[in-house]
Amino acid sequence: MTARLLLLTDRTLVPPGRTLDDVLREAAAAGLTRVVLRETDLPDDERQEIADTARSAALEVIAAHRPLLRTVGLHLPASASRPGQALRWGRSCHSRTDVARAASDGAWWATLSPYTWTESKPGYGPPLSDGAFTGHSVPIYALGGVTPDNAEQARKAGAYGVAVMGAVMRADDPAAVVADLLRAVAP
Repeated sequence: MTARLLLLTDRTLVPPGRTLDDVLREAAAAGLTRVVLRETDLPDDERQEIADTARSAALEVIAAHRPLLRTVGLHLPASASRPGQALRWGRSCHSRTDVARAASDGAWWATLSPYTWTESKPGYGPPLSDGAFTGHSVPIYALGGVTPDNAEQARKAGAYGVAVMGAVMRADDPAAVVADLLRAVAP
């Protein structure tokens, strides 16, 4: 994984008058290179259309939960088994034990959450300590409540990068938020 910023999609958070496609195009124009396409409630043909639009904006697309054509990987929930296909994949994790399991199963990366309190998924418990993000054998992306104001601290805490949803999806200016995040997580 070379991208220090992963954007996770949630079209329900996009402000009225804008679309998920708008957000993805603006984020790509600001320098985003990789997106995790969630939208798992949609049929796969609709998810494929979103993935194709993202790819046309020069984004590498990772499909969440179920594979899609022409994507660069698969991101699985914490409880999911290792995928049967030979592809790059990662897993959502909520503890050091989850990360160790993902790594031993062959994951290429893991998201670890919650980094801090999060409006998007408030039921995942208190924030993890900074020590939770260090010493892993796979790249770790801090997820949950990440903003341009705390992304640099997540990297200093040991995260390889950050995974962001709400701060970008809810933004009136997604490009500005992405640009600020990229500056904060630059090596």
